[in-house]
Amino acid sequence: MELAAMANHSAESKGSDSHTIRIWQVNKDRLASMQQRIADTPRILSRSAGKSSCCIFKVPQSFIDINGRCYQPHIVSVGPYHHGDSRLLMIDEHKWRFLGTLLKRMQTKGIILEDLLAAVQPLEARARECYSANINFTADEFVEILVVDGCFVIELFRKFGGLVAFEAGDPLLSLSWIYSFLRRDLIRLENQIPFFILQCLFDLTELPGEESSPSLSYLALQFFNASFQRSDEFVGKFNNVTGKHLLDFLRLSFIPEGYEEPKQRKSASPNSAVIHCISKLRRAGIRLKAVEEDSFLVIKFRRGAIEMPTITVDDFMSSFLQNCVAYEQCHRHCSKHMTTYATLLDCLINTAKDVEYLCDQNIVENYFGTDTEVARFINNLGKDVSFDVDLCYLSDLFEEVNHYYKNHWHVHWASFKYTYFNTPWSFISALAAFVLLVLTVAQTYFTVLSYVRPPN
Repeated sequence: MELAAMANHSAESKGSDSHTIRIWQVNKDRLASMQQRIADTPRILSRSAGKSSCCIFKVPQSFIDINGRCYQPHIVSVGPYHHGDSRLLMIDEHKWRFLGTLLKRMQTKGIILEDLLAAVQPLEARARECYSANINFTADEFVEILVVDGCFVIELFRKFGGLVAFEAGDPLLSLSWIYSFLRRDLIRLENQIPFFILQCLFDLTELPGEESSPSLSYLALQFFNASFQRSDEFVGKFNNVTGKHLLDFLRLSFIPEGYEEPKQRKSASPNSAVIHCISKLRRAGIRLKAVEEDSFLVIKFRRGAIEMPTITVDDFMSSFLQNCVAYEQCHRHCSKHMTTYATLLDCLINTAKDVEYLCDQNIVENYFGTDTEVARFINNLGKDVSFDVDLCYLSDLFEEVNHYYKNHWHVHWASFKYTYFNTPWSFISALAAFVLLVLTVAQTYFTVLSYVRPPN
């Protein structure tokens, strides 16, 4: 028993002292509970979360408060985080159907269910380290989840890629709304399994003669291309590219060559800061111009114009950007390209008027909602993110735009044009005022001339 003694010296009256001793006894159950919590391993954010191998995260509550359930699956779970969720049982039943049809095809190759489990089992510990939260499943249970979910994903890719025929009346094909939900669920950060698990199962379940067929990377890009709308030639460039998981793989497919992040900070520059919103930039003579590029991340500043590729903002793209930003914020070992792009949009857009201008310039195609809703989405996308302007891939662009913006000649001339030539009516008014001024000067001149040199 631990005892704590406290002596309290007080004077009850002048010249007389008394001592009061209080005895406090520690609650044994409370002490045991505290000792247990000290010994426990953190479960929500495990030690593996700090390693470079960790790439599948439970999203911080602050992001969920801002963006809602965009990080969690809506109709299908992939991986351990949302396994067994009662809301997702409808598609869970079809995972087993897909696994059954896969095993039937594998009979010609002599592959059975035990072979799939045996192939993934040596990768179980490595896969477990990919998750930031502790996986509360036994090794056998976890391997089963990886096999069933992984086979479901690669069968989806093969079926939608035309390598394997859908069964007649397959509801995953006949119900058109399911396809769009599947695409969105497969890019959610909390709904991932490691890419090396998918590759392992894909290689094992290739039939003889399929070695020359499209790769897993190609089929994955093809599956999502209905949302990204990129050319087949572009998709072919990523035939052998991989990532940590599907979300990371798709994110990497947008990062262009030559747009790497700076390795170290430059010397201090007075223009090292984020840029102003569209309305202020336009008053300084800075225009925004739509250009054609394979990636919306390819942004340049030339001759007073920010050149930006068109981006289609819809339910899929909004979810993709939100999950990419969350992934980059959680994974300190990956680049921050999507966070930089989100910050740029957040800088440019303050109001619905800014969105309207971007739509007019064909930089944004809005299938998301009203201009106000797009502005709110963009502002939330850049909220509570960690961003270093000096170490982002657009650091030179930010510096160049700010330098141009602070040039007084540009500002005055642009302000003059914006004030007097922005609309036809303002131009007509300015022209009328100029003509009136010329006539007034001419009248004054001839009046003075007639006074100085009166007619004979």
